[in-house]
Amino acid sequence: MGSLSAALVNAVESQTRVLLGGDVGIHLVQRPASETELAWLRQKGRLSSMIALMSMAEKNGGGRALAEIWAVDQTYPLLGGLELEPASPLAPALALADGSWGVAVEPALQARLGLKLGDRLKIGETSYQVRAIIRHQPDWRVFLTWGRPILVAEASLRSTQLLRPDSLIHYFYRLVFADAITPAAFGTAAKDAFPDAGWRLYRYDELITQARQPMQRMGQLLTLVGLSTLIIGGVGIAAAVRSHLESKVTTIATLKCLGASAGLVLRVNLALVLAMATAGIAIGVMLGALAPIAAAQPFASMLPLKPEPGLHWQPLLLASACGALTTFAFALWPLAEATSVRPASLFRAVVAPPRHRSRWGYLAVSTAALAALACIVVWSAGDRKLALYFIAAAVGVVVTLGAAARGLMAVARRIVRTHNPMLRLAFANLHRPGAPTGSVTVSLGLGLTVLVAVSSVETNLLGQIRERIPEHMPSFYFYDIHADQVAEFDRTVREVEGAAILERPPWLWARLIRIAGVPIADAPFKAEGDKKAPDMVGVSYAAVAPMGARLAQGEWWDTANQTSPLVSVDDAIARGFGLALGDTMTFSILGREIEARIANTRSIDWDRSDANFAFIFSPGLLEGVPHTYVAAVSAESEAVEGQLLRALADRLPEVPTVRVRDVLGAQYRLLESIDVAVRIAAAMMLLAGTLVLAGAIMTGRKARVRDAVVLKILGVRPREVVASALLEYGCIGLLAASIGAALGTAAGYFVVTRLMHGEFVFTPSAVASTVLFALAITLSLGVAGTWHALSQKAAPMLRNG
Repeated sequence: MGSLSAALVNAVESQTRVLLGGDVGIHLVQRPASETELAWLRQKGRLSSMIALMSMAEKNGGGRALAEIWAVDQTYPLLGGLELEPASPLAPALALADGSWGVAVEPALQARLGLKLGDRLKIGETSYQVRAIIRHQPDWRVFLTWGRPILVAEASLRSTQLLRPDSLIHYFYRLVFADAITPAAFGTAAKDAFPDAGWRLYRYDELITQARQPMQRMGQLLTLVGLSTLIIGGVGIAAAVRSHLESKVTTIATLKCLGASAGLVLRVNLALVLAMATAGIAIGVMLGALAPIAAAQPFASMLPLKPEPGLHWQPLLLASACGALTTFAFALWPLAEATSVRPASLFRAVVAPPRHRSRWGYLAVSTAALAALACIVVWSAGDRKLALYFIAAAVGVVVTLGAAARGLMAVARRIVRTHNPMLRLAFANLHRPGAPTGSVTVSLGLGLTVLVAVSSVETNLLGQIRERIPEHMPSFYFYDIHADQVAEFDRTVREVEGAAILERPPWLWARLIRIAGVPIADAPFKAEGDKKAPDMVGVSYAAVAPMGARLAQGEWWDTANQTSPLVSVDDAIARGFGLALGDTMTFSILGREIEARIANTRSIDWDRSDANFAFIFSPGLLEGVPHTYVAAVSAESEAVEGQLLRALADRLPEVPTVRVRDVLGAQYRLLESIDVAVRIAAAMMLLAGTLVLAGAIMTGRKARVRDAVVLKILGVRPREVVASALLEYGCIGLLAASIGAALGTAAGYFVVTRLMHGEFVFTPSAVASTVLFALAITLSLGVAGTWHALSQKAAPMLRNG
């Protein structure tokens, strides 16, 4: 995980200029750059311009789909390789030839409309010829919202009749610097030269930071899950060392009788453990180094960049150090315990298990190794606070599970005097010397804690998408409906039985320029989460409160008594600027400054599919400004949806359509793709816990074989022994599962409420399935170990004592 995260971060840092298409990008809404501004930009370096807007693309002969149109100039792209099929330069593919303009379409639109080279595609009032398929376009993810764009020549756009004053049009300019100037210095110079231009700047250095953070966070989360797996492995190492020493009791006793010191015996066995661990670490590091190469193709389909191949030494060294420290810390204590026992006690170990003498010096060394491991985790973490949370949680979980295991052993020791021999055997096995109760509880409980936490987070994220959908969810959003199209649109929807307009608010773009008389650039904004200060925003106007509005402060206006322009504001934005009711906000709308007083604030859930606006003005102010409308329309069934689309395609083919089901499906797919990675890591962790569980059961195999032989000689039936094992491991599994479920739910609650700032909902089904799964694993492995012991012949054991 560390290698993959490093490869992606390096790719971001080296490829971001290509993704942006230049050193900086300039974004304007509703107006192009003036000739003065363009002249100033051309002095700074090579310039490329582009116009972007949404429209319906219709194939001649049937079929239409929403598409984002990029009208590019002849210098596009300034950086990076645009790959077309058939291979050719972009300019000839889009140029006017034989009376037709060309278009390059992206694969999804091609598949949806069944397009082939040479087909005709109508955009607005212009019929284009499909001349190329876009196979690779590095910069499309930076500026796009709905999907990959289709490319047309900038000179052809005016013939489409889509460039209307009230249309939603975006103008983008990309610049590659001619001189040695930094993006930050350019931003300062642009602000000084054109303070009121309303430019939104995209800087490649800022994009690096924005793209690096989520990748680092995801890599860190997965690395922490990997470290949890390593802790489970450490518990397994301790159990394996005890198992190994159990088979070497006679050898150790003989060496000590011949004069070998405890230190020599410890060093020999520690060297053996470290040699095996070194081999395991080397294999793991080699496989981890190959992760970026193996993930290059899958990530290429999801991201506009590929993990850069090569060795990333920091994560490899980090993994090696963590593996070595974990091995040393968990192996030293059982080795010190075994080698500190007197030779005579070792020889009597079969009938009288030796009493271990505590060596606090070894405990201190083990603790120091674990402390070094924690320091490495914190030092290497991008988010130190998250790493400290992880360490505290890991220590708390291990201590809790260890204390619970000791409590179970104490309870079993008290009730072992029951008259039922099978119950006595089960409870005795829970607390006998060398019992796997502690290691099984810790390893299985830790794995289940992470699994329950992951399941809780996943269920809450997916559940919040479902629950935040309004009761009357729209089937479609139609936007960029012009004023002269509203009557025809309303009439068409009413004529389709089973379709209804839920809301149809007006929609304008505005630029916020002053807050309570203070220029927006000088107004401090206290961000909540990842929210940034607004700049270009969509606004609306309404006489009554919109559907689903929740007022946080103030009252909705009474238009009969209105004396001045009023505005309703998103409560989060008002808090960010420290605004109160009655404060003023000044906007620039199509070059006209409008000042309004805050009448109320609204709590807006932006995850819902309502038509929300951060700013809604009172009526009587914006009606005369050119604007469009957005309509939320519901349909009773898929058949009605199809009928509605066909009717609107016939009468208003240029009105863009967004199907809500497709948008929600994209959200689900995104969450599922993220969830898969985390679930794989959690599953690997649970697998590690299962292997440790199996190893812990095998640790006491000699004692179990001896018990089984004695029980068979005494005439105990195998099913009674198996029943005893079921009770023993059922107690362990139920304890580990219960604690893991409780701690995992608490961890999920913390992640959802504190890190993701969401609302947590407890999901009993996920917890119950995890508990049952843990019980099934524990009982299956316990019964398998017991059955193996019962299958051993009695004679060899009796002959060997």
